[in-house]
Amino acid sequence: MRLSPHDLRARADARAREVGVPPRPRPVSPPTPARRALRWAAVGTLSVALSAGLIGCAPEPAAPAPATPTTPAPPPPPTPEELREAEAAQWVAAASTRELAGTVIMASIPTTDPAQLRELMTSSGIGGFIIMGVNVPGSPEELAALTAGLTVDATIPPLVAIDEEGGLVTRLPWDTLPGADELRSAQPQATTDAFRGRADLLRSAGVNVNFGVVADATADVASFIYPRSLGDTGKDAATRVTAAVAGERGLVASTLKHFPGHGATPADSHQAIPETTLTLTEWRADTTVPFASGINAGAELLMFGHLAYTDVSPKPASLAPEWYALARTELGFTGVAVTDDLGMLRASGIPEYQDPAATTVAAIAAGADLALTVIGMDAPGVAALVDGVTAAADTGALPEERLREAATRVTQLRLELAAAE
Repeated sequence: MRLSPHDLRARADARAREVGVPPRPRPVSPPTPARRALRWAAVGTLSVALSAGLIGCAPEPAAPAPATPTTPAPPPPPTPEELREAEAAQWVAAASTRELAGTVIMASIPTTDPAQLRELMTSSGIGGFIIMGVNVPGSPEELAALTAGLTVDATIPPLVAIDEEGGLVTRLPWDTLPGADELRSAQPQATTDAFRGRADLLRSAGVNVNFGVVADATADVASFIYPRSLGDTGKDAATRVTAAVAGERGLVASTLKHFPGHGATPADSHQAIPETTLTLTEWRADTTVPFASGINAGAELLMFGHLAYTDVSPKPASLAPEWYALARTELGFTGVAVTDDLGMLRASGIPEYQDPAATTVAAIAAGADLALTVIGMDAPGVAALVDGVTAAADTGALPEERLREAATRVTQLRLELAAAE
């Protein structure tokens, strides 16, 4: 019988064990291609498991690199405007009530005597003086000397104002530049040129505020304001109002007048308190446009007129809180709100407007920052105004916060104009 290879290996192994010879190792067959593929697949699986930390001891993940410490960027330096705000706030915080009362008043007395004017400014501490025709001497050089004497403290000189519109309202005899009566029919550039030339005259004379930009618009030739307005409609006037403010820019502070708009009534507020039934909707559509344009152009002051829009308030705008609020919230005005001459209210004959101190306090309480009084004023009268505002603040009739707010705005403008010298 023929034995198979397997049987032969078995017998040989048994015989070897009998004689004490270890059996031969069995030959290993070389792996087939299929076996090699299975083996490498197993090796790959093992490698993935090891790298993922699934088998054995996986290495700890590397700690994140420490963040490089950075030095915070220093804050930007304060702007000149912020410095003036801080300086104004500091001055107001340190001022007495009487000093605050003085700085929110602008007045005038009828003289060209430098000594009298110097004494007025020193004793009253008023924040501004308005040059009227009776204060103008014979030459620009003499006027410059007179205005220089109004400064008591060079670090915070007063506001020195004038009504220099040109044309019908001209205080300086040497101002021959065109006014609104000519400019209202000319190209806007002519308005810019006229107001720049006028601002040069004022700056050289020591005047730093011009109550000269009439933002009232009317097509009524019978209106007292018509020859002083810069356009028949709000849109027409707005272009030239913007041009006038641009002309004065950087030379004197611009003032828009007479808010909320004298063009709505032909009556003269120097003789009575004009009234109009114009609604706010109608006012917004046209009358307000030149004022909004002038404010956007950068006018520093807004003058409130003595006329009553009865749909808004029975009081003249200069004494109506509603109009001051509208100027701030709706038109975005942030500058100095100044009244028209409060002496004009006495000319109305209305009993409640006959006490100068009372109307001054009422104007400031309503929202005015600077109370202007000219008609009937003399040195004792100015002192009485300051005393009246001081007393009202001391008793609480004039809220202290309102007085400080007004004084801060006026002081900031004074510092701004001083820095521009």
